[in-house]
Amino acid sequence: MKSPILACAALVLALAGPSVAQETPQTGAPAEWAMPMVEPQIFTFLQADRLEGRTSDGEEGYLLDLQGWVGTDTSKFWGKVEGDGIVDGPLEALEVQALYSRMISPFFDLQVGLRQDVTPDVSRTHAVVGVQGLVPYWFEVDAAAFVSHTGDVTARLEAEYALLFSQRLVLQPRTEVNVAFQEIEALGIGSGLSSAEVGLRLRYEIRRELAPYVGVSWRQTVGGTADFARAAGDRSATTSFVAGLRLWF
Repeated sequence: MKSPILACAALVLALAGPSVAQETPQTGAPAEWAMPMVEPQIFTFLQADRLEGRTSDGEEGYLLDLQGWVGTDTSKFWGKVEGDGIVDGPLEALEVQALYSRMISPFFDLQVGLRQDVTPDVSRTHAVVGVQGLVPYWFEVDAAAFVSHTGDVTARLEAEYALLFSQRLVLQPRTEVNVAFQEIEALGIGSGLSSAEVGLRLRYEIRRELAPYVGVSWRQTVGGTADFARAAGDRSATTSFVAGLRLWF
């Protein structure tokens, strides 16, 4: 004769068995229920990579380099602003980019959009296509091609690397290379490699979001671009000592 306790246990298991078998192991919900949907989160980021004053052969200038985005992990809208000028003088050049960015690999985004250049003499609009992200050994890379409304095609490659001396002291090498696929006389740009800039900036991170820095930057125009510069009475090579702030939110 079966024990009453065993009989009751068998009855409970018989009644619970079908419902337990129909549950989703991850959540305990019935199997016919759809998996819960997770709404993508919207994030924002703003960085002033270079807010600096510059001194070159007694001439005082400044440079602004800002970028930021709003979006999800996979899709973002980017804004990039870069400008420079002379202290107590007008802004010599301003570049503004509005881009849509889509993640194409864990470390790289594809970016497309528009770029607007504003200078005292010439204003141009460009279509932009490029990639931005990290290559092996944690080099930050931003590469883009530009086609202006007049049909001029140019390209730019920027690369940075952070070398940590301590948790707060960081040396950042930076390089920028510009290429033109035709001569652009109105802008004083020759065909081929037009200019290269190499810089070193040593920053002290008071906080991760706030870091004053000092450094040096060397810029060289080459080929036809150097010829245009000399014809205008400008130097083909300049060395600048810089000091500024790097911050992000």
